Amino acid sequence: MGKILDINGQPFDFDPEMQSVREDLPQVASRAAEHPSSGITPNRAALCLRAAERGDLIMQADLAADLEEKDTHLFAELSKRRLAIQSVAWRIEPPPNALAAEKKDAAMLSEFLQSAAWFEDGLFDATDAILKGYSMQEIEWGYLGKQRWPIALHWRDPALFCLNPDNYHEIRLRDDSYQGVALQPFGWVRHQAKSKTGYAGTQGLVRTLIWPFIFKNYSLRDFAEFLEIYGLPLKVGKYPSGASKEQKAALMRAVMDIGRRAGGIIPAGMSLEFATAANGQSDPFLAMMNWGEKTISKAILGSTLTSQTDTNGNRALGEVHNEVRKDIRNADLRHLIATLNRDLIYPMLAVNSASPLDPTRLPRFTFDTMEPEDMSMFADAIPKLAVGMPIPVSWLHDKLRIPVPQNDEPVFTATAATPLPTSQAPLSAQDAVPTPPAKDALDIMAEHVDVAGLNATIDPILAPLITAIRQHGPETAMQQAAVLYPQMNDDDLIDMLTRAVFAAEVWGRLDATTD
Repeated sequence: MGKILDINGQPFDFDPEMQSVREDLPQVASRAAEHPSSGITPNRAALCLRAAERGDLIMQADLAADLEEKDTHLFAELSKRRLAIQSVAWRIEPPPNALAAEKKDAAMLSEFLQSAAWFEDGLFDATDAILKGYSMQEIEWGYLGKQRWPIALHWRDPALFCLNPDNYHEIRLRDDSYQGVALQPFGWVRHQAKSKTGYAGTQGLVRTLIWPFIFKNYSLRDFAEFLEIYGLPLKVGKYPSGASKEQKAALMRAVMDIGRRAGGIIPAGMSLEFATAANGQSDPFLAMMNWGEKTISKAILGSTLTSQTDTNGNRALGEVHNEVRKDIRNADLRHLIATLNRDLIYPMLAVNSASPLDPTRLPRFTFDTMEPEDMSMFADAIPKLAVGMPIPVSWLHDKLRIPVPQNDEPVFTATAATPLPTSQAPLSAQDAVPTPPAKDALDIMAEHVDVAGLNATIDPILAPLITAIRQHGPETAMQQAAVLYPQMNDDDLIDMLTRAVFAAEVWGRLDATTD
């Protein structure tokens, strides 16, 4: 295939063969993990992290895999964060003011990814970067009809990669050389999830989680020793002086076996005694383990009340923490959006396009993270607010997540109230058309009210509240009403009311004089 342009406009020769196959790298299929967490100490953990800072990612990648396997609490919290992405709907959007061809491209990509069985698994595998800092998936290209499309994404072990010694921001495929092999364009989905600012080898949560993992497991080991020492009664065997080695050995076997089998035999003249188990405190060990789990929860989810029940927790605080977790989820989605648009959406179009693409006019992969507002609150507030200022209907559709009807699509309408049945012999008065009452002076005055002037008077008062509703929603705006009050300019309204009161007094005096 001829030269095509990457997303940065650089030409290259596209090779559909997978790079791991073409480079003949045996470690892709045969590498065995080293499990550095076995007997881990703070010094050994520091060595793993320092190696990653120098571009050697093997030990840190294996350490991250061990943490996820060995710590059930860490695994559960990390799974919550990873699986939260799976429940968010996604779509392919055409660029703004899209042409017909651009809309067609977006629809084609959406249809293809919706039918791709590998895509959802690829999204989940990409979130492996949350713990390890990066996730690498190799694209397998194949023909569908006359066009080339990805037919699979193959997750690759993070330990198979290294950093470019001349540029620690660049991830490369590891081989026998010091520099590694540059990644093949259009051959990889490279997702980096930044938990902190730094080079590619220092962005994963593993660098933060390793410390509570170590201290928690120290306490767990100490707690197991505590149970072994203080949880069982002490068994003492006594033998008379002059006992032979065989008799002592028989007594020792009886002492060791009686705890498991609840029975045994000993030579005559010997005895067994059970001492009361020693008293000890387990609280320090459990407190340290609890601290470790809470710290892990905070690092992964940003809080603890969404993952466990605290004695001093409450529902309101738990809801606040859940909002924090949504913010973290949305940040993960933003990172994933950038990755998919760069490494999947653009390559699919570039490989199958006959002309160069404009990166600023591409269809965009995005997640739908907006949640519908409280409809009951909107139904009550909007009619009142509409009196003071015009509200775009498109804004309401967007806030309430109600789609705009397309073409002749049927729409729901409120059913008119069914009239009550009339009597079989209705009174003539029921059929009579009521005569509207004559208009008095106040009715005539109301008809001549300057509505535009009234709206212009009310707008400065409602403007801060309307702005708060648009930015944060009705519920938050109502809570901020007292804070927003000083910003409400009511000078024009006070002037209008003063003149209205004066006019009313004059009218009243004139009316009384006339009577």
